[in-house]
Amino acid sequence: MGAVSAGATIRHDAPVVTLKESPYWWDTVPSEAGSSNLDVLPSRRFDVAVIGAGYTGLAAARQLARVGASVVVLERERVGWGASSRNGGQVLTGLKLDPATLVSRVGQSRARELFDISLASIAALEALIAGEAIECEYERTGHIQAASKRAHFDAFREEQKLLARVFEHRVELVPRAEQRREIASDAYHGLLVDERSAALNPAQYVRGLNAAAVRGGVVVAEGTGVERLTRQSMRWAIETSRGAVDARDVLVATNGYTDGAAPALQRRLVPIGSYVIATAPLPASIAATLVPRRRVAFDSKHFLHYFRLTGDSRLLFGGRAEFARPTPETTRRAAAILRRDLARVFPQLAATRLEYAWSGNVAFTRDRMPHAGRLDETYYAGGYCGHGIAMATYLGALVARRIAGEPVEHPLLSDCFPAIPLYRGKPWFLPLVGAYYKLRDWMD
Repeated sequence: MGAVSAGATIRHDAPVVTLKESPYWWDTVPSEAGSSNLDVLPSRRFDVAVIGAGYTGLAAARQLARVGASVVVLERERVGWGASSRNGGQVLTGLKLDPATLVSRVGQSRARELFDISLASIAALEALIAGEAIECEYERTGHIQAASKRAHFDAFREEQKLLARVFEHRVELVPRAEQRREIASDAYHGLLVDERSAALNPAQYVRGLNAAAVRGGVVVAEGTGVERLTRQSMRWAIETSRGAVDARDVLVATNGYTDGAAPALQRRLVPIGSYVIATAPLPASIAATLVPRRRVAFDSKHFLHYFRLTGDSRLLFGGRAEFARPTPETTRRAAAILRRDLARVFPQLAATRLEYAWSGNVAFTRDRMPHAGRLDETYYAGGYCGHGIAMATYLGALVARRIAGEPVEHPLLSDCFPAIPLYRGKPWFLPLVGAYYKLRDWMD
């Protein structure tokens, strides 16, 4: 995962700024997650080994422990190190596919079912946060989708009708003349507002989820990379950087950081970089005007921007500024691009000091839908396409129920997950995809 190197600077219309290299969210949580050391365990034999200590893996581990399974979570870095502590903290209704595309692809009945699953995932997230008393700044803020062009607001009108007719889901349209009651910007051509989305602090949430899993008896081993999986006598021999682990079942929950230890899943998930900057804390008088209702927001472009206020009144501003996997160089370039774009959306912040710039992988699938099931005798869940906070938690628990032997039937749970042709885990096609979407943003 790439990040701006320590002391890196970017130039823009405002003075040169020095950016902190780590995600802003990391500074809001303790440095220690409280993991276990495999070397001191009385046994390395478990019912289930989960690879990856993000939302998916920890939610699955917690669920399995609740039904009596012995579970170890193996994490190469730290708890929540990947997208689970790097994302924008937006808990959104719906899926990556817009409602009209969903209906055209699967029909009204199945589209309604899938959309309702997104709402069920938010309800499950809220129940988990309340039940485990996780302090993570969770707030039902609603979300704003901002029309980048006049034609996009016309499309919002059709989407509003479709959402009401097929999905029985109410959203509000705010014309450009009135949009300053929601956002202090003239960069857009009207807004769509959905009251049912939410915001949270992603790093605080994943730490709280980890604590809940550990309380339930899960062993979480940080700094333990999985190097090879071998099937032996109906069990798995798992070679790690800290020695071997034995398990009856394996769940691969590495999503955008899936590597050669799970080659079949790697051929089905495409890691794409998402880049984020965060300002210094803003004066209360300015922060209160930017997004008065503190909603989370994103725009209608393919190369979209997303933004929100944090609890300490910073503006967090992110997007696909580079359609490539993160490296220090791409993160540095993206920070400069995002700085420029932030000033276009909020000219009043053009001279505001930035303090953070970071990046991380988002996992996309060929059909832009999340998937969970069994692949090459291991279980998996992933491919959230940027809508992962609630859905990862939900699918992690769902696939855990299947691992535990429950006969679960669910539209997102299937063993049929085709590989991407001519793809072996290195996304050589991303520059072409990026060029295509830039053209679409210009034309649409």
